[in-house]
Amino acid sequence: MSEVLILPGLFGSGEGHWQQHWLEDQPGSRCVAQNDWDRPNLDAWLLQLEGALDEAGEAYLVAHSLGCLLAARLAGRNAARRVKGALLVAPCDLQATEILHPGHITFGGMPTAPLPFPSIVVGSMNDAYMTVDRLTLFGRLWNAETRNIGLAGHINVASGFGRWRSGYRLLEALKTQARGRRPTVSMSPAFAV
Repeated sequence: MSEVLILPGLFGSGEGHWQQHWLEDQPGSRCVAQNDWDRPNLDAWLLQLEGALDEAGEAYLVAHSLGCLLAARLAGRNAARRVKGALLVAPCDLQATEILHPGHITFGGMPTAPLPFPSIVVGSMNDAYMTVDRLTLFGRLWNAETRNIGLAGHINVASGFGRWRSGYRLLEALKTQARGRRPTVSMSPAFAV
């Protein structure tokens, strides 16, 4: 069974966040710990991710917010060959994030290269960190399947997402896609908390 690497975003995924529940619920999952969750630096975060992928051999990525951009930064890097697929939940737009949290992030520009591994981007219609238009644009640029789950905010604790069991179905759809079969799961705008 392939490992699942959890990639939190800015400030990490605190208590009650669906990523924390996934670490408990999903066998073979672990968090890629960063040395500084409050002041993310792309080079340092990439080093941690690439080290975790080396240890795992190959893995699925389950990312949230800035963690999605970290995963997208693997395009064109040797470590990308170790990624079986990526579930990218509520990616943030660096421009919007800088307005919301000025001076916190050193991540360069938005990644725009197509991802060399199967990917599903999940977003919402009312995420302060990325508009629907930008979500659609980056889903297309990353060559990822894009899912809009409705009025779900930033798909975090503040927007009512605790365990988020329907997200597990998305991960299974990604695994099916990575195995070369067509996914059989469809998501309606309704979501489970």
